[in-house]
Amino acid sequence: MSESNQQIYDNAANYYRSYKFAESIGERSRGLKRGYFRKKLVRAAMVTAGVLVGASVVGGILNGIGFWGVMISAGLIAGGIWAAMKFPKMKIPTPDTLVQSDLKTLAGKTEIWLESQRPLLPPPAVKIVNDIGTQLDMLSPQLQKLDEAEPAAYEVRKLMGEHLPELISGYRAIPASMRKKSNDSGKSPDEQLVSGLSLIEKEISGVTQQIAKGDIDNLSIRGRYLELKYDKTGEAQ
Repeated sequence: MSESNQQIYDNAANYYRSYKFAESIGERSRGLKRGYFRKKLVRAAMVTAGVLVGASVVGGILNGIGFWGVMISAGLIAGGIWAAMKFPKMKIPTPDTLVQSDLKTLAGKTEIWLESQRPLLPPPAVKIVNDIGTQLDMLSPQLQKLDEAEPAAYEVRKLMGEHLPELISGYRAIPASMRKKSNDSGKSPDEQLVSGLSLIEKEISGVTQQIAKGDIDNLSIRGRYLELKYDKTGEAQ
């Protein structure tokens, strides 16, 4: 394959992946997005109502607004609806906000953050990220049983807001050209990322089961196994 054809292929593949990555990885993130979309619809309806009321008032004073008045009103409505639906864009949660999130929305916000990271990850890791979305959907109802101030709540937030982001940010800090090369541990950064994400998926599943059984007091995240960081050479520290 020539270099130009390869470039065309790569661009097409990246476009397709970007399109797929726009999909939600779980019901919780999908629900948060729906809620945000409904708020935009309400704002658009309020803009439309405001313009119509304003046009009616002006029409009552001037005994009609005429052709240009109708056109201006229509333009204001169209522009207002466009602006209301376009802005502001939904904020992507950050690791800092995940740690501080309430338990009710923690799973959904974590899913949204993961969705923003998917385009930057290798395909094997993307599959596990999607699986983590499924596990977060299962965990979310169980989190309702936790008190916000319980140590178990802190452990869960730390898993979502510290261990998971540290793993992915550590991987992203490695130059792309070095991510497939094996290091002294015998694994490449790509492979280490997949291993770390798999472990986090299992941890989330274990947390769900512990809370479901009422074993909240003994809930403990195995943080020491999740603190996978990488140096510039791609070696695990």
